[in-house]
Amino acid sequence: MNKQIVFFLLTGIMVLSSCQSNTYSSLRSKEVKLIENYISRNQLNILTEEPAEDYVWGEKDYYKVNGYDDMYFHLRQRGDSTPVVANDIIVTRYKKFRLEENADTLSYWNTLDQPYPYEFQYGNTSSCECVGWHIAVQLMQYSGAECEIIIPSKQGFDADQMSVTPYVYIMHIKIKN
Repeated sequence: MNKQIVFFLLTGIMVLSSCQSNTYSSLRSKEVKLIENYISRNQLNILTEEPAEDYVWGEKDYYKVNGYDDMYFHLRQRGDSTPVVANDIIVTRYKKFRLEENADTLSYWNTLDQPYPYEFQYGNTSSCECVGWHIAVQLMQYSGAECEIIIPSKQGFDADQMSVTPYVYIMHIKIKN
């Protein structure tokens, strides 16, 4: 009888300890550490204030977006003089990869990768639930712009939020005529 009680207690302890390691807060802590490691490994220069519109972005300059935990933005190409405004249809080509070393890249950059680009209505999260993309478009400001963003799961697509997985996106946008 005592052996059965000890067995059930040990089994219960193992089940409880394995459940605790996958709580949302522990997954979020792992995500934050993964983002920190990515920044450190790539020696990124983190800017804490939004750069002025005429700022010349260094290759490793990333703006830590105010008001959004662990979201980082890097402008690669400024774009033309056509400003993006609310409700514009944004046509985007992008590459997506995880933050681990030697991660595979999912590419939707050209017609060989994906015949049609991804389209969404800027400012309407029901057409694209990835809040991080809307924030990136806001920071890019112009059609033809290109950026690289680090998006934590909270600002990502629904599947990223469910799996608590951050991604890096390289995005090129245009306003659909």
